[in-house]
Amino acid sequence: MSECTHDCSTCSQSCGDRTEPQSFLKPMNKYSNIKKVIGVVSGKGGVGKSLVSCLLAAQCAKAGLKVGVLDADITGPSVPKSFGINSRAMQDDECLLPSVAEGGVKVMSINLLLEDVNSPVVWRGPVISGVIEQFWSDVRWGELDYLFVDMPPGTGDVALTVFQSLPVDGIVIVSTPQDLVKMIVSKAFNMAQLMEVPVLGIIENMSYYECPDCGKRHSIFGESQIDETARELNIPVLAKLPIDPELNKLVDEGRIMEADCEGLNDFVDVLKGE
Repeated sequence: MSECTHDCSTCSQSCGDRTEPQSFLKPMNKYSNIKKVIGVVSGKGGVGKSLVSCLLAAQCAKAGLKVGVLDADITGPSVPKSFGINSRAMQDDECLLPSVAEGGVKVMSINLLLEDVNSPVVWRGPVISGVIEQFWSDVRWGELDYLFVDMPPGTGDVALTVFQSLPVDGIVIVSTPQDLVKMIVSKAFNMAQLMEVPVLGIIENMSYYECPDCGKRHSIFGESQIDETARELNIPVLAKLPIDPELNKLVDEGRIMEADCEGLNDFVDVLKGE
C-alpha cells in the first residue's frame, strides 16, 4: 500500500482518514443529455403513482417539452401499457433504445425486454438495482428536458438505488385522502431528506369524485388531509386529481396521451418555465 498523501480527491482507497464522501452516481452515456431527473414516489402501493408518472410525462410532452419515463417499478411495470407500447425495445451496438410513444414520450421498462409481458420478475434486490442502473447508463435517451422515474412504493432497495445512482433533482410524492396519509407521506419525505433530495410537493390522487349529472364533489375515500400534512412538512400541494372512470378507460386502452388532466397544468407550467 502506498504512503498516504492526504489528498482524498486522487485516492481510490477506502480508509478511516477519508474526508470526502464517495459518489455512487452512475455516469450518463455520451448519447444522452437529460436536463432534469424527477422521481415519482409513494410511501405505499395502490395510490396511482404510475398513473401520475405517465400523466406528468404526457402533459409535459403536450406542452412542448422533451420527456422520458424510466419505469423503475421492475416487479410491477405498467408504463408501456399506459402509452399503448406493445413492441419490444431494440438495441444498437452500444445502447438500449427506448420505445417512443405517441407524442414523442420515450419509455424504458422491463416489460419492453421480456418475451412475455405476463412473466413475473422474480429477482432479488441487487439484480433489480443493477437493471435500474442500466436503464440510466445504457439507454440512448437523447435530448430530454425531463426524465420521470416511476419508482416502486416504499423506501427500500430500489428507492435507495435511484437516489444514489441517478442525479435526482427532486421528487413528487403521490398520496390519497386516507387516515394514514400523514405517516405515508412523512416516510417518503424523510427518506428524501435523508438522501438530500429536494421534495417538489405532493399530488393527491383519487381526491374526489365529481358527479357528471349535478357536478357535486364526493369524498369517496374520506375528507382530504393533504393540505394540513403539506403545511406541517412545509411543501406545496401540486395537484388534487379526481377519480375519473374515463381516464381509467384511456389508460387501459393505452391512450393516456389523449387524457386532459387540467389539475397538473400549473405544475407543468412551472416545469416548462425552469
